[in-house]
Amino acid sequence: MAEHEVLSWELFGTAARQLAADVVADGFAPDIILAIARGGLFVAGALGYALDVKNVHMMNVEYYTGVDERLDVPVMLPPMPSVVDLGGARVLIADDVADTGATLSFVRDFCAEHVAEVRCAVVYQKPPSTVDCEYVWRRTDRWIDFPWSS
Repeated sequence: MAEHEVLSWELFGTAARQLAADVVADGFAPDIILAIARGGLFVAGALGYALDVKNVHMMNVEYYTGVDERLDVPVMLPPMPSVVDLGGARVLIADDVADTGATLSFVRDFCAEHVAEVRCAVVYQKPPSTVDCEYVWRRTDRWIDFPWSS
């Protein structure tokens, strides 16, 4: 098996600060940060504090069922965000990793119909990702050990 990418809590802090700095440098001021649960909850929380955005929402999307085991398509689980809450907003989608990109694409497409603008921030992006995120801390093709899932 390929070597693992190990993210410590301390390194996550560095990653979150860099992602927030990239968002600010880009001139993007999100109204809402939308976490993709579960890994995106940590990223969204850190970005919410760093960007001073208190309006943090969550979408629970099931795709992975195990290591390299996934459903055919991502499935949104309740509670679902209200499209009224998203209406006309600038949304920053936060997740821990863009792996295949299927989950991010699913969430971005859901948002795109209702929001003014949507962008994605991830700690890691892998080469197969069909979504090229606007804000990426690191690119890797390794399996990632996150501090919250280890």
